[in-house]
Amino acid sequence: MNIVLLDPRQTQSEIWTISAKRQLEHLQTHLDIQVGDTLKVGIREGKRYLTEIVEISETSVQLKPLQEETVPEKLPVTLIVALPRPKVLRRLIMDAVTMGVEKIILLHSYRVDKSYWQTPFLQQLDHYLELGLEQAGDTIAPEIALYKRFKPFVEDVLPGLISTNCPAFVAHPYAEQPMPFALQHPCSIVIGPEGGFIPYEIDLLIKNGCQAVNLGNRILRTETAIPYVLGRLFSAS
Repeated sequence: MNIVLLDPRQTQSEIWTISAKRQLEHLQTHLDIQVGDTLKVGIREGKRYLTEIVEISETSVQLKPLQEETVPEKLPVTLIVALPRPKVLRRLIMDAVTMGVEKIILLHSYRVDKSYWQTPFLQQLDHYLELGLEQAGDTIAPEIALYKRFKPFVEDVLPGLISTNCPAFVAHPYAEQPMPFALQHPCSIVIGPEGGFIPYEIDLLIKNGCQAVNLGNRILRTETAIPYVLGRLFSAS
């Protein structure tokens, strides 16, 4: 936890209050906070501040804001991912948020097990968003959208995300064109499931404006491909 996120309602007076059990346990166990220490605090969907601890009790920590700090910029990317296994989903969301992805779309495809859409992890996405923001020192969560039907998304939604200045790339190990690097403009990235998209899905993505690109001669897991792709595309950012 590199920042403590507060609900805006907790910051409406001159003294702010941390009362969430998880946050208090982390501050007391891992940081051994003391009155007079400074603490980085963010207001969810708002600004970020350096604060001073003025009081500590068993149930709360009281803070006063000292100065405003800069919120990290987002990467101008929409990450479109075939819904992964539940345990991978948790890591994927947290890592994507930490890396600064602006929008995340979870998508069904032929090789996505239908049972994945029943996982309770999908009801806990806000918690994973918060953990990712705390790790990055960010305050603004990316938008998350879920699409349980592949073809309607690709034909009706995806074209609206694509323009001359905002291309879309689908990672495909058998594409001839290599993934670009150090982009200077926004883009969308499409990552398939374990086992990859089937040929019909690749063809439909290309037909609707995606460029199929490869990541080299190694086939990567979803959770490995995403940080690799983001680092390659925005290495100059």
